Amino acid sequence: MIEIERPVEANAVGYEWGSDAIALMLRALDLPFVALTPGASFRGLHDSLVNALGNRAPQMLLCLHEESAVSLAHGYAKVTGKPLGVILHSNVGLMHATMAIFNAWCDRMPMLILGATGPIDATRRRPWVDWIHTARDQAAMIRHYTKWDDLPASIPAAHEAMLRAAMMTSTPPCGPVYVCLDAGMQEARHEMTAPVPSPARFQPPPAPVPSRDLVKRAAEMLTAAKSPLILMGRVSRSETGWQERIALAERLGATVLTDLKTAAAFPTDHPLHGAPPGLLVRPEALECVRKADVVLSLDWVDLAGTLMQAWPDRDCPAKVIQASLDLYIHNGWSMDHQALPPIDIALMGDPDAVVTLLLEELSKGTKRAAPKAAARAIPGYRPTGAKEIGMPDLAAALANATRGRDVSLIRLPLGWSGELWHFRHPLEYLGCDGGGGIGGGPGMAVGAALALQGRGRLPIAILGDGDHLMGVTALWTAAHYRIPLLTIVANNQSFFNDEVHQERVARQRGRPVGNRWIGQHIGEPDIDHATLARGQGLIGIGPVHDPAELAGRLAEAVVAVEDGASVVVDVRVKPGYTFAMEKSLTRDRES
Repeated sequence: MIEIERPVEANAVGYEWGSDAIALMLRALDLPFVALTPGASFRGLHDSLVNALGNRAPQMLLCLHEESAVSLAHGYAKVTGKPLGVILHSNVGLMHATMAIFNAWCDRMPMLILGATGPIDATRRRPWVDWIHTARDQAAMIRHYTKWDDLPASIPAAHEAMLRAAMMTSTPPCGPVYVCLDAGMQEARHEMTAPVPSPARFQPPPAPVPSRDLVKRAAEMLTAAKSPLILMGRVSRSETGWQERIALAERLGATVLTDLKTAAAFPTDHPLHGAPPGLLVRPEALECVRKADVVLSLDWVDLAGTLMQAWPDRDCPAKVIQASLDLYIHNGWSMDHQALPPIDIALMGDPDAVVTLLLEELSKGTKRAAPKAAARAIPGYRPTGAKEIGMPDLAAALANATRGRDVSLIRLPLGWSGELWHFRHPLEYLGCDGGGGIGGGPGMAVGAALALQGRGRLPIAILGDGDHLMGVTALWTAAHYRIPLLTIVANNQSFFNDEVHQERVARQRGRPVGNRWIGQHIGEPDIDHATLARGQGLIGIGPVHDPAELAGRLAEAVVAVEDGASVVVDVRVKPGYTFAMEKSLTRDRES
């Protein structure tokens, strides 16, 4: 990233303010960036980051909306597994950011959020504005979907709170943490009589692992299984973990299923991969579940829901082994923990660590014959003569434009189907938004693209038009900081998922299906997403309507991104889902 926004004058004031001590703690925590939208409640900290630290380590990333700042940190964590800093302005900035925080919570992503409030000492508040920007318990707005929060009353307490927050956010199961800083404390003089505490003795503990006895029982159950199945859910981006998951599946001869709600966990063109991944559980995937006599879940999202769909009329007959720490983070406010699954062996441990232990245990026995991996198959682009662009056309044209390159698909739209692209690396696909909060896609794309710099991968986000429009100003941050990113808007000019819901209700009630578009269609006037991009300093391409033109325009965009540009391509796709997605939705309607 090009170094910009550097102070033009050397700092000459030393470290003498409360906010200076807080800024130094951020540096000690080794956070490379803090994403923020400016606000007066942290004007003291803002000054310290610039004039005491020189806007380095951490560097500020200016965002145009608080939700974008949080989404950026979310996308960064998806790639690195590490937290970024976020700074939110008082109660109003926090209210802007709540949806993005919920997304990160549901996605179990680490994030250190600093908030701020008007002076707690009422005698120090400016008339009017400080009063409306002061809340007695600001964190109450997000306490149900953060791991921990604090409102420290002194600089030593703030240091401790930040150390604890950094440790807790990175301890699995991960999640956002929030430390609210008193504006009065930031702006008070502070004599640095003691050094900033070192984080070295306040590190997250090693990933918990289950007992050897439980691992041995699980290994014996899997070895004895005639049709073992591994459901690979929330696992790490580690290449070692990726290879160990392949080794585990091959040693057991187990069928594997993955999910588009979570990031790539296993090569989807491996012969043991049972069915293309989907946002919903596809019918052919459910057939794999029904054939299983032992199911190993590696922190699979909605394990109970998957088992209930496979056996809707009776209890699950298969033995179930669950490797997850998610139970530790469940609470009574949000139902993101999903239904309660039946479990025969609960391995309370980090899934990557559990896989390592299972491999060690299985190495003592006889290895099953494992099939050889299949060659990678990439869709080829062949114009069909159709007048509209379908999602398979978009996928094939993109594969053609990126042939020979390593890519990271940061986001995929709802209409995407798993057979359109094979994932063969843990960074090839980064998963969904976690909480279903539309509008987070652009910010997550910027944060992920920032984290992908220097990794030799082309960052690509394919967003629905509704998602793009809600968070479109997040892309200005990519243009401003010269973060290469390709954003493709799969533009069906509709909140189409809700058209499907309206059709369902109309059919149930015997009402006209033809009215489903009313209150959903984004047109008259049409929105030109490429113009929105150009207006923010990005390269805008399109709108692209013609299937025969698509491959060339995407190739043009890829070259521009490789040259360091941020690019948006507006692709007008026909409304609808792929055949596989329609089958899943039909099953959902019938159930």
